[in-house]
Amino acid sequence: MDFPETYKRLVATQHSKDFRKAVEVQDTPFPTPGPKEIVIRNKYAGANASDVMMAAGQYLIPTPLPSGMGAEAVGEVVLAGDEVEGISVGDSVLVNAIGSGYTEYFLTKAKHAVPIPAATPEIMSLSIGGLTASVALEEIGEMTTGETVLVTAAAGGTGQFAVQLAKIAGNHVIGTCSTAEKAAMLRSLGCDRVVNYKEEDLHAVLKAEYPKGVDIVFEGVGKAMFDTALRHMARYGRLITIGFISEYKGQPDAITDVRVYYKLLGKMASIRGFNLNLYFGKPILAEHMMKLVSLLNEGKLQVSIDATQFKGVAGAIDAVEHLHAGKNNGKVIVTF
Repeated sequence: MDFPETYKRLVATQHSKDFRKAVEVQDTPFPTPGPKEIVIRNKYAGANASDVMMAAGQYLIPTPLPSGMGAEAVGEVVLAGDEVEGISVGDSVLVNAIGSGYTEYFLTKAKHAVPIPAATPEIMSLSIGGLTASVALEEIGEMTTGETVLVTAAAGGTGQFAVQLAKIAGNHVIGTCSTAEKAAMLRSLGCDRVVNYKEEDLHAVLKAEYPKGVDIVFEGVGKAMFDTALRHMARYGRLITIGFISEYKGQPDAITDVRVYYKLLGKMASIRGFNLNLYFGKPILAEHMMKLVSLLNEGKLQVSIDATQFKGVAGAIDAVEHLHAGKNNGKVIVTF
C-alpha cells in the first residue's frame, strides 16, 4: 500500500471557545509506527460538545498548544509496528483519545485501540456516546429496574443511548429536547414522556406527573436544567453529571443559592460526576462496547445519525458549530 508523504489534521493553535478561531488544518508528515504502535486510517469521526472545551484548553484533560482535535474515530489499521499483538493490518478499530478524531491518519499504541466488527457510522456512534451512557448508568448510576430515569438533551449523540439503555433495563424514561422533530425521534426510541422544553416547563411537568421524584438523572446540559433536575430527585436519587453544554462557550455562572447539601441530605440523594476518560485503557470499556455492539446487531439498539453531512478534516469545524447551534438530531458524524 502506498502512503502519502503528509496527511491533514485539525490542530488547536490558540485557546479560544470560538472553535473556528482556535483551530487550523495542518499538513503533517506521515507517521512510522514504533514497537507496539499502529497507524489507523480514519473513516468516521464523531463531533462532541466537549470539543469546544478542548479547543479552549479547559477540558478535564490538559490540551496544551498545539493540540490535535477530535476525540473519537473508527478506521482501518494500515501499518503495525513490531511487537503488536491482537491487532493486524486490515482490522477495523475504534479509538477514544484527544487528537484521534479530526485527522486522516492517527498513530497510537495498539493497546489503546478497541477492535470492532466494522468501521461504520453506527459503531462510531457507539463510541463516546454509547459508552458514556452505558458506563455512567450502570457503573456510576447503579441503574436497576423499575426506576424513573430523566435524560436531558435526550435526542443528542449520548442522550439517545441513555434513553434506550434505561428502557432496555426496564425503566420509565423521561427525555428532554428542543424541537418537535427531536420529540418524534425520542418517541420512536420508546421514551415514555418527552418534554419539549420550548413548549413545556420541565419543573411543572415533573411536579404534576412525578410527585415522588426521579430516581436517576442523566444530565449534560447544566444551568437551569441541572437545577430543575436536582430539585426533583427522589429519595436515594442519583444525579449523574456528564457535562454542562450550556456553559461551554461562556463563563461559569455565578449563582447565589443555598448550598447543595440542603437539597441532598433529606433525601439521601447524591450527585455523581462521570468522566469517560478515566476508563480509557481499562477492560471495562471493551466489555461495554461488546454489549452495545451485540444490542445493535440484535436490533435492540437504534442509532440516530444526524442527516447533515460533514466531509474531511475541514468539515469537522462545521460539524462542531452545527452541534453547538443545537441543529443536530442524533449523532453528528464527520466522514473521511
